[in-house]
Amino acid sequence: SFQLNIWGKYLCYAALAVSLNWLWGYTGILCLCQSLFFALGGYMMGMYLMLMIGKLGAYKSDLPDFMVFLGYKELPAFWKPFYSFLFSGAAVLWVPGVVAFVFGWLAFRSRIKGVYFSILSQALTYAACLLFFRNDLVMGGNNGFTDFRFLLGMDIRARGTQLLLYEGTVLFLAACIVFVAWVTHTKFGMIQQAVRDSENRVLFSGYATTAYKLFVFTVSGIMAGIAGAFYVPQVGIINPSEMATSKSLDVVVWVAVGGRGTLYGPVFGAILVNLMKSYTTRYFPDYWLIISGALFVFVVLFMPDGVVGLPKQLAGLRKKWSARQQRIAAGAQAA
Repeated sequence: SFQLNIWGKYLCYAALAVSLNWLWGYTGILCLCQSLFFALGGYMMGMYLMLMIGKLGAYKSDLPDFMVFLGYKELPAFWKPFYSFLFSGAAVLWVPGVVAFVFGWLAFRSRIKGVYFSILSQALTYAACLLFFRNDLVMGGNNGFTDFRFLLGMDIRARGTQLLLYEGTVLFLAACIVFVAWVTHTKFGMIQQAVRDSENRVLFSGYATTAYKLFVFTVSGIMAGIAGAFYVPQVGIINPSEMATSKSLDVVVWVAVGGRGTLYGPVFGAILVNLMKSYTTRYFPDYWLIISGALFVFVVLFMPDGVVGLPKQLAGLRKKWSARQQRIAAGAQAA
């Protein structure tokens, strides 16, 4: 069961990496707030799971334990719709989607791009993280949500339920990959990649690049939110640390290591880096950040196509080496 949850978490991270890769690798927008959308989706699912605990909590109250601890006598009005799984599932989609749409519309409409957009998106994540740490937001504060018991009437800790969640995560990840593969071969995808390569030329060709970027940014935020919704019941906790700015930087490392702008690279990158993190933090806990930073720098400098591009890169090096040897042999023969 532990391994099932671990690999379920890795695949949720892989789906998150695929969402960023579609935005960064195929559109050229380096977003540093992808963890925010991931956490928002997780919080929406977490609200439903918290209400399903019922009187099985520590305080034997219909209210979540953290509300009882803070002195609440009744459930806040905005929590009540989350008794419905359908509403919660819809919130997983529309809450990250609305946040992404509003932020993207304001940013792209103002022609903010490049490093300025990255800094602005990082500031959004940091502000949201500080907001969710506040107890008066009634979202669990520093501790967030945990101690989940039931999902659609099923014991969330039972192996059968965890297996269903794992299979759902696999299907969602596969759907994300198929979606990205399909879109990139359509006319929309061609324009999307043209925006990445030279936005000014696309503008001069008469296309509204703002609309394209806004659509991709919003949909990638929704994809990240769904990944977060699968993550929470498998890991068993969601708190503001999941939307910290460092989390978004981690996703960038996953995509870069796996292969930016490739179909399967982000999946391999997310799994590989998290496997390395699990091993390193167990045996060398003080050195993980140094190793992670060094890995990112190494990949950027020497492996621009990431892990999945390594065979092609090695083949190119062998071809260059062979050509060099032939030139040396030809020179020696001429001499």
